[in-house]
Amino acid sequence: MSFYLQLQSDTESERQALIGTEMIQRTFNGEIELADYARFLGQAYHHVKHTVPLLMSVGARLGEDKEWLRSAVAEYIEEEIGHQEWILNDIAACGFDKEKVRNSSPNFETELMVSYAYDLVNRINPVGFFGMVLVLEGTSVNLADSAADRIKNLLSLPERAFSYLRSHGSLDQEHIKFLESLIDRFDDPEDQQLITRSAQVFYRLYRGVFESVKH
Repeated sequence: MSFYLQLQSDTESERQALIGTEMIQRTFNGEIELADYARFLGQAYHHVKHTVPLLMSVGARLGEDKEWLRSAVAEYIEEEIGHQEWILNDIAACGFDKEKVRNSSPNFETELMVSYAYDLVNRINPVGFFGMVLVLEGTSVNLADSAADRIKNLLSLPERAFSYLRSHGSLDQEHIKFLESLIDRFDDPEDQQLITRSAQVFYRLYRGVFESVKH
């Protein structure tokens, strides 16, 4: 079994716990409200705006033996630049003040997830960041398009309110293939163990972000 598939297997229970959160279940049961979606986008803004700075930190801290990974990180940075502005534009398309969101503070659970990411990269090992990438990208690709369709139909929102979800839906399948090939290159057992542990932790932290949205 490839490391990517083993990683999926080793994090299955955490992934199912995330999918089982009230926010996600209400979305697929057609019970989500406009304020719920706006709050979700607000928290997405507060963690997505850190993706590029985190990736830059990862690239800077990798050793020469991970030069292949530094090149991949550079490519990933180019793809991720500006995504937080897409989220703010989605919020505006929903009829909310995007500048108010920009200047707001994240929920505690979102702050905790971001803080853990920085600590992982700067104190432990930057390789662990790819556990977070697996959680955020993998969850989005599996759920984003379906969630966007349901929210759009239920709330009668324009398509321009879903640029963030659409960008992480089926159109992002090539991104996931890239991530899979990247993760499969990690052949050091210590790196594999760290990424697995990181993914398990980030599933729990991301679940907390979704649970905080309902408040």
